[in-house]
Amino acid sequence: MDATPPTTRRCIVAAFLLTGIRLRENRQLLILGSMKRLISALLILAFSHGSTHIYAEQESGSNNGKNANAPFVKNVQAEEADQVLKKEKQIVILDIRTPAEFKSGHLSHAKNIDFYESDFQKNLESLDKKKTYLVHCASGGRSAKARDLMKNLGFLQIYHLDDGIKGWINAGKPVEK
Repeated sequence: MDATPPTTRRCIVAAFLLTGIRLRENRQLLILGSMKRLISALLILAFSHGSTHIYAEQESGSNNGKNANAPFVKNVQAEEADQVLKKEKQIVILDIRTPAEFKSGHLSHAKNIDFYESDFQKNLESLDKKKTYLVHCASGGRSAKARDLMKNLGFLQIYHLDDGIKGWINAGKPVEK
């Protein structure tokens, strides 16, 4: 039985496809192209596997005692976000849409910090990095960037509402005006 994790196998296949290397049924490599392509594939594989593994650890929320200060980052859909909000009573809901978007409807008790404002990063830096945050925008694009920025700024617990408030509303979840 193959002990290679499924994520690693996907990375291997992606690296092979990107560089013109084909894997035969019997797992022998058929190299199409130069040695340069093979080296590129190995580099892609090395970097892809490492970053996927690290992100998977963070996604599961398990640091396995390695580093208690390692950030916990998890992308969630509306149903799971709703469960997190019920469980985590001290969570800060960070709505990074514009004030006009915010006024049109937002999650209860949400804090609005406009992603497009020039002082957005400064506003994030002023927040307590030890608190747990649920960050969202309209559909997930801006908040994915904010999630990454928050992680880089040292925030320790971040949930990202992957489909934004649109996904929240489509799931029949409440908003207030």
